[in-house]
Amino acid sequence: MIRVLFYVILVFLLAIGFAWLADRPGAIVLTWQDYEIRTSLMVAAVALIALIVVLALLGEAVRSIVKAPDMLGRFLGTRRRERGYRALSTGLVAVGAGDARTARRAADESTALLGEAPMTLLLTAQAAQLAGDADRARKTFEALAARDDTRVLGLHGLFVEARRDNNHEAARHFAEEAVRAVPAAGWAGTALFEYQARAGDWLGALRTLAANADAKVLDKARAKRLRAELLTARAMELEAGDPTEARALAQEAHRLAPELVPAATVAARLLTRADEIRRAVKVLETTWKAAAPPEIADAYAVVRPGDSFRDRLKRMRRLADMRTGDPEGAMAIARVAIDGRDWSAARAALAPLAAGTPSERACLLMAEIEEREGGDQGRVRHWLTRALTAPRDPAWVADGRVFPRWAPVSPVSGRVGAFDWKIIEQPPLREALEIDTPAPAPEPPLPRIPDPPPPARKVEVLPPPAERTEPAKPEPARPEPARAEAAKPESPLPPPPKPMAPA
Repeated sequence: MIRVLFYVILVFLLAIGFAWLADRPGAIVLTWQDYEIRTSLMVAAVALIALIVVLALLGEAVRSIVKAPDMLGRFLGTRRRERGYRALSTGLVAVGAGDARTARRAADESTALLGEAPMTLLLTAQAAQLAGDADRARKTFEALAARDDTRVLGLHGLFVEARRDNNHEAARHFAEEAVRAVPAAGWAGTALFEYQARAGDWLGALRTLAANADAKVLDKARAKRLRAELLTARAMELEAGDPTEARALAQEAHRLAPELVPAATVAARLLTRADEIRRAVKVLETTWKAAAPPEIADAYAVVRPGDSFRDRLKRMRRLADMRTGDPEGAMAIARVAIDGRDWSAARAALAPLAAGTPSERACLLMAEIEEREGGDQGRVRHWLTRALTAPRDPAWVADGRVFPRWAPVSPVSGRVGAFDWKIIEQPPLREALEIDTPAPAPEPPLPRIPDPPPPARKVEVLPPPAERTEPAKPEPARPEPARAEAAKPESPLPPPPKPMAPA
């Protein structure tokens, strides 16, 4: 719009100029050697403008002729780039569709047209991965890693290839290189943290976790929980050698995650060794209110060394009152009572559970009471049988498997923070062994070969004694078909004795 307005104003000014010249006529005389040129002012102005236009057009034509080779080269280059980008687009679509043959052909064509550009190298690597050509993919990713602008991309591809080959040492090296190049690379920070935790490098894992949190790779709540678990693992490692440092780490872990049971138990043990009983009791009670596994109750029972059985039982009842109605409190009291051989207190603690639907551990505790108090094997077998079908108790579960104790790293997947105190969704022991276990499919019976028929026994009936004066003349045999004679079994009995004539 502004350009149109400018042209309108320019035309208007030219019109005003020509009108002004027309109102003021004059003559221009040009004398050169023996020639004299005389013309009016208006004609001279028009001729000057026409000359300027002609010179401009002539200059543009000369410039076009001079630049024609460059323009032709740019035109051909543009067409070449268009073909290369079209092949690149076709290859990316083929990679997404899983067409390895088309992807590789498009990668070769785009490389020939565009050269070793980052996108063509990436397409070549992806086509090689799709076709299963690991060597070509690795070489292409190495070429990407050698460039400054695609270094992290190449390192990620090399990391993936190393993981596919189960070369975890090389994969960790590539992750470290990527973290040094770009600290905000999420995949590199996560992979390096995982490898450090698997190797038990708790200090290195803590540094990597802090870097990941600063780079916003994971949220603050998750980072706080993972830091607490790593501090707990480090405290457990230093508990025997450096209890002072271990106590500080365990207390920090407890402050970060009060519900983390291992942090509370380690902190309580170390505080007890340092004769800080009140702080140990407070740590255990805080965690007990959030989660109630048996480890907390066991540590609470011995938090004050040298206490009598009655003091421990009284302390355990106070702990159970903090979670009224929780079966873990009743079973904790029963365990302390069993250790003190107070069978009545143990039975009283488990009575509400036994009257309802006791869990597996409650049934086992009842069986232990029956065994140690009176040795009634019938009652012991009764409770053991009920334990087979009783509901399961909470346990340490990681990646769908039950473990006897907590660990900072899952033995199944290698993840940090995989352990949870919960009830695993699976049937009780008897159902798992008998009901849910499918019976093996019976093998098809072998074809039964029929037994051969027993040979027919030919029995001859002898005449009465009065009539046995002469041997009976055999009747002439009737002719039978040869096949029937062949099929007729022989008699296993000896021929009858020949009768004797009377004297």
